[in-house]
Formats: sequence, C-alpha cells, structure tokens
Amino acid sequence: MERLILTSSSGVELGRAGRGDTVISFCFRFEWGPLPSPDELAAYLGPRASEQGDHWSVYVPRWAPGEKSRRDVALIEFCEAYDTIELWFDPHPRDQLHLIWLLDYFRSYPQIASKLVLRLVDFYFTGTREEQLARYQVYDVKVTDAELETAGASWQAYRAPTPDACFDLLSSDLSSLPLFRPALVDLLEELPSDVTGLGGTEMRLLEMIARGYDHTNELFHFRSVRRRLLFGEYETGYLLEGLAHGAMPAVAGLDNELRALSRDNYRDRHTAFLRSRYSLTEFGKAVVAHREDFSRHNRIDRWWGGTHLTNDHLWCWKPTLVKR
Repeated sequence: MERLILTSSSGVELGRAGRGDTVISFCFRFEWGPLPSPDELAAYLGPRASEQGDHWSVYVPRWAPGEKSRRDVALIEFCEAYDTIELWFDPHPRDQLHLIWLLDYFRSYPQIASKLVLRLVDFYFTGTREEQLARYQVYDVKVTDAELETAGASWQAYRAPTPDACFDLLSSDLSSLPLFRPALVDLLEELPSDVTGLGGTEMRLLEMIARGYDHTNELFHFRSVRRRLLFGEYETGYLLEGLAHGAMPAVAGLDNELRALSRDNYRDRHTAFLRSRYSLTEFGKAVVAHREDFSRHNRIDRWWGGTHLTNDHLWCWKPTLVKR
C-alpha cells in the first residue's frame, strides 16, 4: 500500500524527495491571529461542499494514481485506504501546533489512529533541499494513547481563552511528544513580558535596531542574529508597525505610507518596508533598557492561541529563578 504523509506547508517537498506517495499539507497559521472556529476546522476536514473553497484536498501538491477521484471526501475517509499514515512535523512551533491539532482530531477515530506513525525529525523543512530530505535520518514512533492524550490536552489548552493551562503544561509530562515542549516555550515567550509589555520577537527587533540593524532585510532575514523565528515576514511586518505607529512609538523610520496601505496590498507594502530606515525613539531605548512598559502607553490588540490580548486582558510571561 502506498504511503500517506500528513505534514505542514513547509513539508510539501517530502513527496518529491521520495518519502511518500501522497502528501497532504496543512496551511493554518495557528500561531498568529484568531484561531479558526471548531466549525471551520470541521468543515475543512470534512466532505467538500460544492461551493467550499478551503478544504484539505486543495493542499495536495501531487496526487498518487487513482487518488484524485477521492479528493471530495472527508480526510478521515481518505485515510481509510492506507495501512500507514505518517505524521511529518518539524520542531518549529507552527508544525508542532499542526501536530497536536491533528492528533486531537484522530482521537475520535481509533481505527485510523492505530495506523498513525510519528516521524521525529531534528531539522527544519524550510530551506532543506530535496536531496537532503531524501537522506536525513528520522525516527519512527508508533502513535499510542499517550501521544493522543498529550496532544488532546495540549490543543485544548492552546484553544482556551486564557494561557493558564498552557503554562501548567510545562509542569506536566510531555515526553510522548518530545518536540512540543521547546515549541511551547517559544510560544509562551511571545506573551507580553511583565516588565516591557512586549513579546519575545518584538523585543528582539528593538534590540537589533539598537545594535544598528536599520534595514528591513536585516531585521527580517538575518535569522542567525534574530533567532526568534516563530513569525514569518508578514507577521514580523505587522509587529514592526505596532512598534512604530502606536500612541508612543518605540521605533522611528518606518515608511509612513504603510499607515494608509491595505494589508492585502503586498507589493506596495513590501516596497515601503524596503524604503524604511529604522532607529529607536527615546521611549524605545527606555523599553530596551527595561525602564518603560510599552503596553502602558500603547494599544495592545492581538491573539495568542485562544487568548485575546488587550490592555484590559493582558496575560504576561514572567519566568522566575528560585534557589533551592
């Protein structure tokens, strides 16, 4: 029987690399913006309606012979024809969120869940060439109740309207999903700091600007310097706008045209970002020095999982050091 691979959008080349015959990728950005509703997710995974645009079958880059005729069925029905269903998700938090979502989905279908194999990888799919994907060593883990239960608890915690349950997960046994704990820490570090009022990526952008990185390409693409890689270009741009266009800006030099451009106008927004030359305001310098709290002077309105972060509903990240 041909192999079925379920992966993220960054793993679409796995089929071309000979890792599987049919590859289904998932493109939700659970790490940014409001989460899709349970009804939206159910419709995405269910049978395709005649006028439905977004459906799991849209993201199959290459169909195995005879499979394309089954593209309108529910994902669970499509999986029934396979003896083994491989889950390929790399260490990136985006991938790990997709993994816990899918495992939580399969919990309701024990016959299909019994076919699941988790492929543990210690590399990132993005930027990995086809020939590397073909030869990298991976580890097979048969999915059991332990993986399903951990994923279910983790997904429900991430969907909750407050991040308490996600923080509590750090004190629980997550060993059945060994790549999830570091991904969860990365996600939690994007909650506002209780000192600066900013998430980890926002603070890193300010720190880079303070060190003289004043061009968009440097802030967006110097990955080894930025190190905070949870968000893509678009999301990083939105964060920069928040830092530059608030009531008390921390960043100067962001092209003013961005204030009027639609977020759908990708071409002109890209040009405006490239024109920008960044520097810190005096307030921005005080935030970097931990003398000011950005959230006390600016509007906060963004999502962290199921939590809507606002100035009146602000959940902060405060790791502590305790001597024993």
